[in-house]
Amino acid sequence: MVFDFFGAKKKAVIAMIHIGALPGTPLYDADGGIAKLIADAAKDAEALQAGGVDGVMFGNENDRPYTLSAPAEGVAAMTAVVQALKPSLTVPFGVNYLWDPKASVAIAHATGAQFVREIFTGVFASDMGVWAPDCAGASRLRRNLGRPDLKLLFNINAEFAHSLDARPIELRAKSAVFSSLADAILVSGPITGQPADQSDLRRVCEAITDVPVFANTGVNIDNVKDVLAVADGVIIGTHFKVDGNTWNPVDGARVKRFMDRVGTLR
Repeated sequence: MVFDFFGAKKKAVIAMIHIGALPGTPLYDADGGIAKLIADAAKDAEALQAGGVDGVMFGNENDRPYTLSAPAEGVAAMTAVVQALKPSLTVPFGVNYLWDPKASVAIAHATGAQFVREIFTGVFASDMGVWAPDCAGASRLRRNLGRPDLKLLFNINAEFAHSLDARPIELRAKSAVFSSLADAILVSGPITGQPADQSDLRRVCEAITDVPVFANTGVNIDNVKDVLAVADGVIIGTHFKVDGNTWNPVDGARVKRFMDRVGTLR
């Protein structure tokens, strides 16, 4: 099960374009400015598309330490970067402003993105403090902006955080679909680049049959066969980087090898 914008492709691979630290954040490169953010993201986008990925997603992964409420300068900068790269994209694209659902929806609307990834539901103890996102606010914003077609991908076990909801993960997934209208469910590992627990992924995939389920972190060429045996697709960032380092540029050869492997599994 995949979204219509991926066409006839099965087991979709969505690759991350990690935008550099945005203005106002501690790691922002003020000398390089917005121009450097665009140039670096453009190189990654070119390598990912040449490698054959099915879609891309823009994220502000390096805006460490993260905030739960997006600042105006961050939203404006990320929108500018995505809009600048949009003419060069040949695959569907999405956005994810960490960790603000409404900001992510707003950027998606402004840029014409097809999907958004975020933490929309639940309560978490996290590096950022107590984390309780406003799913209803994001969903209503999508509706009020006239974008009912915009797919909301629900990450149900947040990275850098521990769920305070004691329900089994598969029940939280079913609840997110039933009560919060999730368009897809994402299962993550404990931190960026680390794989989801395979038993968690399997239980969620067995419980959810009416929307796609994606593995959200830690997928690589060695485990992708096992992951795609149960999941509808993957979202992948770290494995595609030079030396498998999250903060490095995309390595086109790694992308090509991975996508060749996926081709044998489809």
